[in-house]
Amino acid sequence: MLPSETSIAEFLSFAPAANAETAVVFLQQCDTINEAVDQYYHNPHKYVGPSRPSVSPTISLGGPTSPRFTAITSCSEQSTIDPVEHRNLSSAHCSSSLSRSQRDSSLVPDNLHTNALIEATKKRAVDEQQVQNMRLAVQTRFRVYNSEIEPERECEYPCNCPIHKYVQKKAERLPIQEQWARAVMYPGEKHYYGYVWGARFFNHNPYQGKVISPYGYVSSRYLAMPRPDPTFHAKSLHQAIEVNEDLNSKAQLAVDALEPSFCIWDVDQLEKSISALGISSATSQLQSSGKLRRPSLKKALSIKSSEERVASKTLKLFAGARELRDSIVKEESGRWPCDEDKSVVYRYQDNMRLTRAMTDMRNQKPLQYLHLLRAGYFEPIPLAWAKDLSSPLRFTIDAAAGWRGITPTWRGFQTTGEERLQWVVNHRSGNTRGRERPNFFTALNQARTRMAQSVPCPSIYRSPYDTCFLKTTATEYSKQIIKVQDYAFNEPSEPTDETMILLDVSGSMDRPPRRSIYDQYLLTEFVGSSHPRNKDVAQSIIRRFTQALANHDQNRSGYELTTFSSKAENIGHLNYFNFEDRWLNIKFGGRARVMIGWQSLKERFFQKHASTAIFHPIYGWQAGPQTPKLRTLLVFDGEVQDIDDFELDLLSSPWAHVTILLIGANECPRHHQNANRLQSISDANPRVSFVDAQGNVPERFVVHELLKRHLGRPICMGEFEQLELVPGQLRPFELPAREPPPPHLPELEQPGPPTPVELASREILWQPELEGDHPPPYSVAVGDA
Repeated sequence: MLPSETSIAEFLSFAPAANAETAVVFLQQCDTINEAVDQYYHNPHKYVGPSRPSVSPTISLGGPTSPRFTAITSCSEQSTIDPVEHRNLSSAHCSSSLSRSQRDSSLVPDNLHTNALIEATKKRAVDEQQVQNMRLAVQTRFRVYNSEIEPERECEYPCNCPIHKYVQKKAERLPIQEQWARAVMYPGEKHYYGYVWGARFFNHNPYQGKVISPYGYVSSRYLAMPRPDPTFHAKSLHQAIEVNEDLNSKAQLAVDALEPSFCIWDVDQLEKSISALGISSATSQLQSSGKLRRPSLKKALSIKSSEERVASKTLKLFAGARELRDSIVKEESGRWPCDEDKSVVYRYQDNMRLTRAMTDMRNQKPLQYLHLLRAGYFEPIPLAWAKDLSSPLRFTIDAAAGWRGITPTWRGFQTTGEERLQWVVNHRSGNTRGRERPNFFTALNQARTRMAQSVPCPSIYRSPYDTCFLKTTATEYSKQIIKVQDYAFNEPSEPTDETMILLDVSGSMDRPPRRSIYDQYLLTEFVGSSHPRNKDVAQSIIRRFTQALANHDQNRSGYELTTFSSKAENIGHLNYFNFEDRWLNIKFGGRARVMIGWQSLKERFFQKHASTAIFHPIYGWQAGPQTPKLRTLLVFDGEVQDIDDFELDLLSSPWAHVTILLIGANECPRHHQNANRLQSISDANPRVSFVDAQGNVPERFVVHELLKRHLGRPICMGEFEQLELVPGQLRPFELPAREPPPPHLPELEQPGPPTPVELASREILWQPELEGDHPPPYSVAVGDA
């Protein structure tokens, strides 16, 4: 078609990212504006040069292709996603000869994609971590240990106390909260907020009046700080869970009702079919240009016929379907503009086993698909998120305060990362049972049940050199959770696998051990325990583990150690000879963030094997088919902030095998809550295994279990005793025992004492020296065999 000012302006209204020159080129190559817009979103560089430089195809990530979803389905004719045959990962290449800086500069996109949710995320991330730290500081100061309880004051007027400063900070964030709500709300939902001064009226908070305060109705202490009441706290939790379930079910039904009743990717064919039925004469008139005559007053005031009402309603449905379809196409094109991005994203979807769920949702629930697409649910976690303190995966979800999540059933989650993880686990292909929604009652009851299953450790593992005997006055081990031998070993280790160690060095590892005390479901205090500090137990177990593994691998250079807390640090290789010197360089302190350490560990691993992988500027390193497996030992106490992010990353990393050691206090419900959380990670991911150690730890037993899971095969006790020998120690050697006599046979008469033989030279020889040695009874001579 011949471009005109009107057609160019209309093209740019549908494609705001394009310029006038691009519009002219696409309009010249197409017959209609709709065709030009569709071809632009299908490939913005089809008739113009690409805006991103290509990378040299030296490394292929291709391999056996699995069934992948395609937007060009049986009911689809237009999409930005390539067909199945074009989704082979062999298009994802990267030059191994380029340096890291050259890769970054050559792969950074010119125009980063954005949407309303991304802009709201940027605004919220500015002070999200500051507010979380302020809340934690106030809770710690006033001994409010349950994370779901907000600190309160009895006086209504604002003062200069820390609680009112925190409340004032929340009030200052109301504009950010409203912007975030507009970005994540579904059509028909209303924004509300929690209680702040001056904002009581015109609020639609469904929790007000339905959930009691954990502090009770009235507190008798006016001047002192109010304390949560265990009974009212349990009641408030029950009420909040009931309200959450009710609102979630209603919200899901409402959103499902908003979904189109037909396939939006086939709207053009549907419109043609309806037009052929002869009931859309009014539709054609409404779609025509404004050259129609002005209707008469009588016609304007008359009631529409049934055909006109049907045609008008159908027109609105088709217009809404086109708008939804174009929004999805635009979002997909903006997020994945080139083949390299698509290859990484498709590989992630296959590793997460989300391809089928995405296909069904894109065709059957496009409205929900668009919301999750804007939130990045269908692509890897960006590298910047893992290193950012205010990561979008750690945004707080507070239903009573109005801080929303992404999915329709967001109520009840604590963070956006927990919400995304729950959705991913429950929508993976082959998942026979979904993960239950996190519930404080269920979690604490399961922790108490698990704690009651502790049994004494087998005495065969007892060692006088364990830390609990050397640094305390303990004489016995604490009871441990010993599982029956039903553990399904993952892939056995190979000689090409590489082992690295990730150690938590946060402040909780260095403080005196303590266990939590609960009154019903309210955490009231922490009581000290007499067992060693977690860092001392970790030191001894890591020494034993690296020593046994070095004997197995014949590796004398040692294994690389990375520590993490608020930041990550590489300590170097640990072996038997430099262990004490390396350990002295470790500094403890800060708050544990496992993703910082995990990203640092991956960075060093991929730098060693850069020739087998590629680096993406947004999603980081991506393993190839020749990349060796990374086997990691993670040692921590469970008090980490980003465990959900860590599990999400492990689900998408088939090259990573992680063995987790959890160290904690004896008879501590909080420790067993963390243990159950890690056990759920191990159940969902066969490449993740888990070992628990509490109180006075039998270190040889723990190391034996760690070796089984790390090597991916059973290890008998005799082999373990051989592996745990230190360098230079003689291996025990036992002579074969004398064979017992066969049963039901008479015992042979033993020869008598030898008789001396006197020679002519007065020398005396004993009889055996003359006749030769007698074989032992019931032995078989070589000739007889």
